Amino acid sequence: MRSIELFSGAGGLALGLEKAGFETVAHFEWNADACATLRQNRAQWHVIEGDVRDMQFSGFGPVDLVAGGPPCQPFSMGGKAKGYDDTRDMFPQAVRAVRELRPMAFIFENVRGLMRPAFRNYVEFLRLQMVYPDFPIADADWEANLSRLQKFDNSKGASKTLRYKVTLHQANAANYGVPQLRHRVFFIGFRMDVNSDWFFPSATHSEVALRRAQSVTGEYWREHGITRLSPTKTLQTAGLPPNLARWHTVRDALRGLPPPQKRNSIPGHTFQPGARSYPGHTGSPIDEPSKALKAGDHGVPGGENMIRFENDSIRYLTIREAARIQTFPDDWLLNGSWTECMRQIGNAVPVDLAYAVAKSVAERLTPVHARPLQSAR
Repeated sequence: MRSIELFSGAGGLALGLEKAGFETVAHFEWNADACATLRQNRAQWHVIEGDVRDMQFSGFGPVDLVAGGPPCQPFSMGGKAKGYDDTRDMFPQAVRAVRELRPMAFIFENVRGLMRPAFRNYVEFLRLQMVYPDFPIADADWEANLSRLQKFDNSKGASKTLRYKVTLHQANAANYGVPQLRHRVFFIGFRMDVNSDWFFPSATHSEVALRRAQSVTGEYWREHGITRLSPTKTLQTAGLPPNLARWHTVRDALRGLPPPQKRNSIPGHTFQPGARSYPGHTGSPIDEPSKALKAGDHGVPGGENMIRFENDSIRYLTIREAARIQTFPDDWLLNGSWTECMRQIGNAVPVDLAYAVAKSVAERLTPVHARPLQSAR
């Protein structure tokens, strides 16, 4: 199955798509260092460097899937949250790609902050644009266009145009095997002529399983060769899904890596000095999933790019450690300075979460023989 990806960044979503069986025929990214990262790891990928607003997508069709993570800064709780007033809001370009390529499905990912009440009406505007990508947006403010879309949605003409069934889903990456508490929002759409009875993938990992392994059975500590007193704590597990694996922790992610040094033969695993702890800036406990990595370095709110050890000592994550927390494979090399690499990693979609979502969409599309597009109208 063929796909294109917008806003590829360091390649987290791209790797998930690749693992799920999609052949991505074009990766669009504006940042030079991120493009270099993609090229040095996958020389065969067609990486297109530049502003998506200047790109024509129709020449890359036909494709089965359009995917991407539009820049999250307009909606991030860690930013100014200007939303629709932020020039970095690239959701209109994601909609344009769907309009030009008319794929069977699309996957768009963003931050949980998008679901704040302040953005509720704008999210509905985005959703309706994705439902009706051919609908002409007038030269007016988005609220006026939302009103027009809502009226169209309730009209007879709505059934005669290109339409997608669009659903929104929130997911915690830790529930899918990522050693990180990273909450994301996904817009998933299937073209209406694709007979798709699709559901967002169920969680595979749980916090309760981690607490059981740490506090009841002691299995977690034995796995890491750590001696603990016999656990005695009991947990209430009635009604919880059976057979879920445990959440993965920072210690799990770092397994097998030696302590970083000033010079190290492992790419990206060099000690970075200067970590400081102060109220509200404490780092991620080593025996918990990491806090959500941010696209920054020194002074990131909450100390998301630091580890806190059992004795309360701290240090910065190395590039390789941060990449592991985002579930990049060890042979995936990041291009640029430490600051730039941490920015790329912090902006990325965790590979394992991307794979879980992409695989569920691929499984639904694989047996589908879509009818001619005219019958979707």
